[in-house]
Amino acid sequence: MKEIEPSVGCIASAMSVLGSKWTALILRDLMSGPKHFCELERSVGNINPRTLSQRLNALEQQQVLLNDSGHYLLTQKGEDLLPILKKMAAWGTKYPSTKTFVNSQ
Repeated sequence: MKEIEPSVGCIASAMSVLGSKWTALILRDLMSGPKHFCELERSVGNINPRTLSQRLNALEQQQVLLNDSGHYLLTQKGEDLLPILKKMAAWGTKYPSTKTFVNSQ
């Protein structure tokens, strides 16, 4: 079997950031640039404000984003997740869900 992890725990490390519901969508929306909380609330769609606040705080603690005077923006660590999000989007295109999602774009 082909090894996909250079060392045990690499995928678990990525999942500790991306594994929570809504996180990938928050990161997707921040890839286009800094956003205020209310902009993220609208763009992510159907997320409870408390949940959004919890996700943003967790991502800030993980040094994936920072809050600069009310603007949330990605750090280099956050921007380095772009290839993963693009692969997720490609997979989602190839194997579309039967669920209907809110268009955030």
